[in-house]
Amino acid sequence: MKEGIHPKNYRLVVFKDMSNGFTFMTRSTAPSKETIKMEDGKEYPLIKLEISSTSHPFYTGKMKLVDTAGRVDKYMNRYKNHLNKKK
Repeated sequence: MKEGIHPKNYRLVVFKDMSNGFTFMTRSTAPSKETIKMEDGKEYPLIKLEISSTSHPFYTGKMKLVDTAGRVDKYMNRYKNHLNKKK
């Protein structure tokens, strides 16, 4: 590995899946302006995620992808209509 190319400012950060509220803590260098208070009483930087392994269809086994803006459903409906026109 090359010397001196890896960041040195790793810290504990909380990632929160906004679709289902699941949170997990890991070390990261990702910047964040928000914080969250965890069960241990300490505040940690918060990074909000739209999707994680607890809500992604590949990991959950559910075929429907839920997103807050409805972009996926809109795309699927448009694509379905396009396929019906070709038949």
